[in-house]
Amino acid sequence: MDILLSIVTFIPLVAASILAVFLRGNEKSDQNNAKWVALLATTATFLMSLFILSGFDPENTGFQFVEERDWIMGLSYRMGVDGISVLFVMLTTFLMPLVILSCWKIETRVKEYMIALLVLETLMIGVFCALDLVLFYLFFEAGLIPMFLIIGIWGGQNRIYAAFKFFLYTFIGSVLMLVAMVTMYLDAGTSCIGGCDISLLSHQFGSETMSLMGYQIVGGLQSLLWLAFFASFAVKMPMWPVHTWLPDAHVQAPTAGSVILAAVLLKMGGYGFLRFSLPMFPVASDLFAPLVFWMSAIAIIYTSLVALVQTDMKKLIAYSSVAHMGYVTMGIFAANQQGIDGAIFQMISHGFISGALFLCVGVIYDRMHTREIDAYGGLVNRMPAYALVFMFFTMANVGLPGTSGFIGEFLVLMGVFQVNTWVAMFATTGVILSAAYALWLYRRVVMGDLVKEALASITEMNAREKAIFAPLIIMTLLLGVYPVLVTDLIGPSVEALIHNYQAALPMMETVAEAASH
Repeated sequence: MDILLSIVTFIPLVAASILAVFLRGNEKSDQNNAKWVALLATTATFLMSLFILSGFDPENTGFQFVEERDWIMGLSYRMGVDGISVLFVMLTTFLMPLVILSCWKIETRVKEYMIALLVLETLMIGVFCALDLVLFYLFFEAGLIPMFLIIGIWGGQNRIYAAFKFFLYTFIGSVLMLVAMVTMYLDAGTSCIGGCDISLLSHQFGSETMSLMGYQIVGGLQSLLWLAFFASFAVKMPMWPVHTWLPDAHVQAPTAGSVILAAVLLKMGGYGFLRFSLPMFPVASDLFAPLVFWMSAIAIIYTSLVALVQTDMKKLIAYSSVAHMGYVTMGIFAANQQGIDGAIFQMISHGFISGALFLCVGVIYDRMHTREIDAYGGLVNRMPAYALVFMFFTMANVGLPGTSGFIGEFLVLMGVFQVNTWVAMFATTGVILSAAYALWLYRRVVMGDLVKEALASITEMNAREKAIFAPLIIMTLLLGVYPVLVTDLIGPSVEALIHNYQAALPMMETVAEAASH
């Protein structure tokens, strides 16, 4: 079906439009209707996305389910997925029904909240499906708006500060990417690069296109373009030292916002590196790889140490996310099979695990309305099922063998070790530090005697909350014991990416040398 990707992408937007037009009241019945419409729409989106997964051919390294239509000003509406992007589409559609269920008790501006979440889902899926530079940028940048509103309206006490910090950091980085896109478009010409066709820019490095791609080398232009794209994706990840917006955004965001932010939005940075930085700017990627390695190693160690001294549960998990994203950037720029496989696996796994950890915080926050670690202790006495779920995802976050958290880190470290043993050694210390802060958090919150009077009446998880965690537990275990579900799907596309990357390096260096003479 040549419109399947568009259907999956825009089902949530259609549902948001229905809510905006037909649901006007603020009565309890209208609030419930808004939740049910959002849940049905996100569930339908996930079920439709299963057709994409079932019809996807892993051996085909090109883009599949491609749609192309004339759009505006000579630009094309192009959508498609390959082995790298299809999993991010599935991750997004899988998590969104759980996100809707997690905010079932919300009572403030329910219709608007559901609309923001539905619009955000469309924009996130669009990022992973877009095959046109301008279309990608529109989806990528527009996603800031609903998340800005989610943090700024439904967030905590300092939500306005956190929302503006989130918006300004990511927006400024994205503006640099826009400048780079305009430079590429004007310098190459639409007749040369097929408009803004990502698939042509990303996959064709043969002799017939070498003369068209040579413009990126002359005068160090490729390095400047790489830095512009890097600025946008590094902030989105976020990488050290442009990570400071993330803890504030997580702390102030509602539970649903934190889950989406950690599980999907951060992955757009890693996806951008894979889709743009490596294939489109291979010489610059190779040149700046050592810088990325050491920035990533610093992020892993520094943010892990910072996590150890946090008093807010959300802030601790947020710093943990920055550390885990350090493994992702490290694996991507290792530019070998194990490194990139591990980076993608880590992003998918982190989507399940970090999302679940923020949901764990949300469960007790809904009951006690505080995220301070010192306010808890001994929850195992009143909430044994919760204690078990929290322990499972704590172990997965540490990277316990048998969980998906182990596979990604192990593959990344294997890949990085082949390129730089010192970086791999420093990065490995992050595994020890992650165990330290994760187990410290768990012991303080769950273990011990129940001595605080405020916790005496705290209740166990209800059926809805258990239903939210069940699929996350299943996926974390399934990928931990059977990782080929992911590696077999991404393997051929990653292999093609590495082949093109390595083949492009000597050819483009030849072009650069010729240009210098």
